[in-house]
Amino acid sequence: MTRESTLKRIAEGGIVAVVRSESGEKLVNVAKALAEGGVTAIEITFTVPDAIDVIRQVRKEMGDSIALGAGTVLDPETARVALLAGAEYLVAPTLNLDVIKLCRRYDKAVMPGAFTPTEILTAWEAGADVVKVFPADVGGPPYLKAIKAPLPQVKLMPTGGVDLDTAEAFLKAGAFCLGAGGSLVDAKAVAAGDYGAIRERAAQFAAVVARSRSK
Repeated sequence: MTRESTLKRIAEGGIVAVVRSESGEKLVNVAKALAEGGVTAIEITFTVPDAIDVIRQVRKEMGDSIALGAGTVLDPETARVALLAGAEYLVAPTLNLDVIKLCRRYDKAVMPGAFTPTEILTAWEAGADVVKVFPADVGGPPYLKAIKAPLPQVKLMPTGGVDLDTAEAFLKAGAFCLGAGGSLVDAKAVAAGDYGAIRERAAQFAAVVARSRSK
């Protein structure tokens, strides 16, 4: 999948599910439940034990039915192994210019984290496809709107504080897409193997995106 096609799929869905867990054991089924609910951009973070194996397994079982990414990618070494395992895009809470450079080399999308206007513009000028505004709950949708005013060209993905109550407001503030973690992928549901609950929550998030775009 090319960088452009990955970004198109993420834009169409409007949501990147941030998957964190104390165990990687059930995450293939979690990814399937998210996709069945309508969230098809899924980010497996490197805080998950054996994250590389999980990424590999999800890619093998789900193929191109989802846009599979790796998260908490803090350095180019981790970036490379994530791409080799099957990740189509990389996400981080921080900005590492070498990670952006590597993704450009291999035509993969990259979404580094930043918060201040200077950090956000630095990431964009370095070649970021989308800038992850983190932690977005600090300023909320008003902060995102304020950033977009002088920097309308920058694609922003607020992450942190994105839930069913704030999702539409973030989209209206100018978000390119939303990064949703625990509010979408509930840790208790993952631990219990309650894939129905995960599927239902994904459907609710997808409905918010559809509703916001229909107005």
